[in-house]
Amino acid sequence: MKRPLFLPVLLLTLISGLSAYSADLDKGVHAFQKGDFATALREWTPLAEHGNAKAQYNLGLMYRKGKGVPQDDKTAAKWHTLAAEQGHAKAQNNLGVMYANGLGVARDYIRSYMWWSISAAQGANKAKIGLGELETRMSQAERETAQKLAREWMEKHPK
Repeated sequence: MKRPLFLPVLLLTLISGLSAYSADLDKGVHAFQKGDFATALREWTPLAEHGNAKAQYNLGLMYRKGKGVPQDDKTAAKWHTLAAEQGHAKAQNNLGVMYANGLGVARDYIRSYMWWSISAAQGANKAKIGLGELETRMSQAERETAQKLAREWMEKHPK
């Protein structure tokens, strides 16, 4: 008798845990919007450390802009990379910007083009603009390499 109850109890526990994650994420968003960056940081950090892409992206923004934390492009790039690897289009766009301008990472037009291509494929208009600007700075061979990397990434991370 205990066995049939185990699965429903486990599922309920998991579902309630997910809603707690969502509540903490939302609590961080509301705090950030009010300028309470300490609370936002406190809410988002554990979520980000446990792989929540939205929290990772938000921490990346905090570090990029120096909101409640010392401005640190290297740490911003770390958080944006973690979110981007999970398919977060805005984080991918931000990595495109960071690689194009050498912010927290070595300037790398190929990586920039790759991330912007991936983000643009998800409909991010800012990424499309970045691609257009970057094309004038890159050779055909560099663009082809970046496009190949973007295709490979998208094949490994289908939506």
